[in-house]
Amino acid sequence: MTALYLFLSALLVLTPLVALHEWGHYVVARLCGVKVLTYSIGFGTRLFGWTSPKTGIDYRICAIPLGGYVKMLDEREGEVAEHERHLAFNNQHPLKKIAIVAAGPLMNFLIAIVLFFVLFLQPSEQLSTKIGRIVSDSPASTSGLVVGETISHIDNKRTPTWESINFALADRMGERGVVLVETDKGQTNVAITDFMQGADKGKDPLTALGVLPWRPVIAPVIGSLTKDGAGALMGLKAGDTITHIDGVPIADWLTATEIIQNSPEKSLMFGIIRDGQNLDIKVMPRAVKVENRTVGQIGARVKETSIVIPDDYKITINHTPLEALHKSVIKTYELSVMTVKSMAKMMTGLIGLDNLSGPITIAEVSKDSIQMGWLQVLSTAGLISLSLAVLNLLPIPVLDGGHLVFYIYELLMGKPMPESVQMNSFKLGFVLLLCVMVLAISNDIMRVFG
Repeated sequence: MTALYLFLSALLVLTPLVALHEWGHYVVARLCGVKVLTYSIGFGTRLFGWTSPKTGIDYRICAIPLGGYVKMLDEREGEVAEHERHLAFNNQHPLKKIAIVAAGPLMNFLIAIVLFFVLFLQPSEQLSTKIGRIVSDSPASTSGLVVGETISHIDNKRTPTWESINFALADRMGERGVVLVETDKGQTNVAITDFMQGADKGKDPLTALGVLPWRPVIAPVIGSLTKDGAGALMGLKAGDTITHIDGVPIADWLTATEIIQNSPEKSLMFGIIRDGQNLDIKVMPRAVKVENRTVGQIGARVKETSIVIPDDYKITINHTPLEALHKSVIKTYELSVMTVKSMAKMMTGLIGLDNLSGPITIAEVSKDSIQMGWLQVLSTAGLISLSLAVLNLLPIPVLDGGHLVFYIYELLMGKPMPESVQMNSFKLGFVLLLCVMVLAISNDIMRVFG
């Protein structure tokens, strides 16, 4: 049932993005006077659809929902009647070919901008960028940054929200040097080494640097335990208050969580209070693979409590339509650049190939976003649409970017690239794309099943 839910979640988010990507190719092809034969969502066996009596275009839904395609009249793929040769794609001017191929990725960029625009229009109450905590043994802990400072810029980029700080730091992934952090108290150089790699692999950018937003002090009281979790099996019970772990005093739930997560398969002595009595219980957290690192878990949840955010840690953000449009364009641009840089860092070895994600991760993210509400669905769809645009523009034959290389060559040289070169390039591109897909799916399986 979970697998079916993941599959349906991915379809719900991906299908409109794929349909609109192909619609971009379809619309521009028809505007350029090219005859369209098929508009398909998915590959493989035709499940259902209809054929337009006016244009003869076959609109179809196919069995394999991993993309789609627009098939156009083309002499390279079959015989074309003499009176229709001018409608064939291969006989068009290179500029028309470029426009048709580029329309799909450009449509995905446009979708991302529209979705981000809608999100920026929504008034939102967020945590201010006032530092709530400095992580011990982190780059920030030795830099002079202190709790209570408000971050305004990272590497001279304005960062009004924690999300913008996250993106600015993610841009430094795999790098060494210094991160320039500007706060209301001045500028601070934070030294980084192999940022988010090595011991920091799998951490989010904020934790890797060591600056975290305000978090409520939650009493370390166990609310519930999973029956087969390490905590329940070793004797912990709902209602227990954790006072110390291996001699370390525990004042809040977060401290307990960090110690447990950093101690997979390590025996820990829990000091607890139960019904007014002090007890000591040994618990060994189980090793669980979470994203790219192994953490300890005991199967315990905190007791629910109401949380009140102090006023000085809150900000309400409102944007006019013009501001929202500007920010959506800037966000699309910055995320696109960050995606390209991340790919380049993977290729040069600055960051590991295990950072590559595939369809299973997309399905999981889609499922989680649906559970969180429509705003999160729009945000996820915007990010996926942007990723589709960037990936499709990579200069790999079989992708739109590879086709663009051929047609730009034709435009500049005045003749098409030799057929043999194109065919061999397509074969090479297919093998390369297949290898990337296998790697991405393997990473997904490792993340899910460890």
